[in-house]
Amino acid sequence: MGRPSGYRTLTQMMHASKPTPSELEADVRTSGFRFVEGEAMRGLLETVGPLSDWKAFADSWNTLEPDTYLASVGLHRRRRHAVFTAENDGIAREPHQPHYQSRDYNTLQGGIERWFAPVLPGVAESASLRGILGFCHSFFGALSPDVLAWHIEVHQFRIEARPGEPGQPTPEGVHRDGVDYVLVLLIDRLNIASGTTTIHSADGELLGSFTLTHPLDAALVDDSRVFHGVTPVEPEDPDAASHRDVLVVTFRRNA
Repeated sequence: MGRPSGYRTLTQMMHASKPTPSELEADVRTSGFRFVEGEAMRGLLETVGPLSDWKAFADSWNTLEPDTYLASVGLHRRRRHAVFTAENDGIAREPHQPHYQSRDYNTLQGGIERWFAPVLPGVAESASLRGILGFCHSFFGALSPDVLAWHIEVHQFRIEARPGEPGQPTPEGVHRDGVDYVLVLLIDRLNIASGTTTIHSADGELLGSFTLTHPLDAALVDDSRVFHGVTPVEPEDPDAASHRDVLVVTFRRNA
């Protein structure tokens, strides 16, 4: 199947250091993804709302709970999860519920309901998360203006790397999430090497790669068109703690 129609190289996409939403939309429409540098992403988010509580928001990754499902196969990840819905009149949190993916999208842990610790109320109501969700609703809504309602899932992830035990940000390998759109937002990296995001066409061709290295570095992905993965991470200093913290937000059409 090859490259999406109208595909531009990653270098071409990044030529403008402060892209407008319309420029980002054009790249996602034509290429299926877009990398956005942290300072540019901050500016985009702050057009929706202030990141006034960002420090507390980022610190909440220290309260994540172990992913017991992944621990069963010897890998180390902490996470929290929440579900929201978005319609024209706003975004609302839904009752806590499991995360489910079919085996078509997750061969490692698909086909089961996975219950994770819920996102804490203060995090769900924070200005930072509300601004991120508001941006996603506007941005992804512009890409699919026919959609009246969205099912949103929010995942807080901490991938831990240990000496001789690389962390696996995407243990299922290169994959799709089975949704319409995905935002991957870097929160923090501590003593981490690698963790390169790769984007692929349906037939496996590499379309682009980049490493989220600074807070708010982001990837915007059309999950219906491209596949993505992240290379394992290792500690730079094997004697010190290391982690990679990301926020993943997925949008799937409800109607």
